[in-house]
Amino acid sequence: MNSNPFNISTEKSPASSRRSMWSYIGIMKLDIYIIKKFVSTFLFAIMVLAVISCVIDYSEKVDNIVSKKAPMLVVLNYYKNFVPHITALLFPLFIFIATIFFTSKLAYKSEIIAILSSGVSYQRFIRPYLIGAAFLCTISLIANHWIIPLANKQRIAFEDKYINDDNFKSAGENMHLGISKDTYVYLQNYNYSTNSGTHFTEEKIKGTLLQVKKMADYVTYDSVKKIWRLHNIVIRTNDSNKETITHLAEQDVKYPFTPADLNRTDAIKEALTTPELNKYIATEQLHGRENLNSYFVEKERRSAQPFAGFILTIIGVSIASRKIRGGSGLHLALGIIISAVYIMFLQTSTTFSTKSDLSPFLAVWIPNFIFSGVAYFLYRRQIK
Repeated sequence: MNSNPFNISTEKSPASSRRSMWSYIGIMKLDIYIIKKFVSTFLFAIMVLAVISCVIDYSEKVDNIVSKKAPMLVVLNYYKNFVPHITALLFPLFIFIATIFFTSKLAYKSEIIAILSSGVSYQRFIRPYLIGAAFLCTISLIANHWIIPLANKQRIAFEDKYINDDNFKSAGENMHLGISKDTYVYLQNYNYSTNSGTHFTEEKIKGTLLQVKKMADYVTYDSVKKIWRLHNIVIRTNDSNKETITHLAEQDVKYPFTPADLNRTDAIKEALTTPELNKYIATEQLHGRENLNSYFVEKERRSAQPFAGFILTIIGVSIASRKIRGGSGLHLALGIIISAVYIMFLQTSTTFSTKSDLSPFLAVWIPNFIFSGVAYFLYRRQIK
């Protein structure tokens, strides 16, 4: 039986096909236009930030740079590595501001109303923003794990050599270090100018039994031979049946640590790629360091920060796509307030992690979870 008894043609006319084709091309042009403007606005904002940050940083450090006669090429190389550092630090903030700034301009000129009135849904309108945000956030993710730490290595080395007033002289007091699974060392203090420390103790513990305890009045480190020289030594050996005591005037030992391991600063975590950071955390756990939450926070932050940029993009579009009195100024003000609240949440949660027992994963991701809910609420509100 003929399914089309009235012989009505179901084929699209050439004119209809051309309209459909040009409509599709028009939508593609809209995507390209929004992505291009969104990314270029973000890059412009970052460029302005980088220039201002470099000028402020140089004005603060110029006295040290001049007094320590840092070569011009070395200074330029420092700022080449300083720009990625400051960019990564404020990435979510500036992707948010760029979103609000560009979208509010579209809303102020009634371009968004024209786009939606032409039959484009809000979900379709927001798609190029998501594509642009995904592109920028992917770059940020890769940079946070591998590129930024490499830049930070050179930045921190420059600051240690030319900016910091003096290299550290003392590593502090009562330093404990695990050098193997069952061996631990202790130093009451260490002086870097003389490469010597006092009241050294080495303990070898198997289970609950203290097998060997080696004590020295003071130690010195030979940086050429990479050995430790112990002076005025008392060695107590316990084999569970009897205890023996041995006295030595001097002994050279090659321990698997250097004086630098006694004074690890938190700045080092910024200069390690993620695989290096994982190895460093494992080493510090072996050394018996108790609170490593700041390092776990840094590791989680590298992944959470780009995701925050994606969330803030959705929030920015949802806020700025409405034409309201006050225009871009009010949108930017709302954006800055929301950014400040986000940073406050992040700072509070990370402080709870580094100073107490809050999980580093939760500390870094809690703000993202909260603002994901805010983004979903604003997005659904705009659809309605």
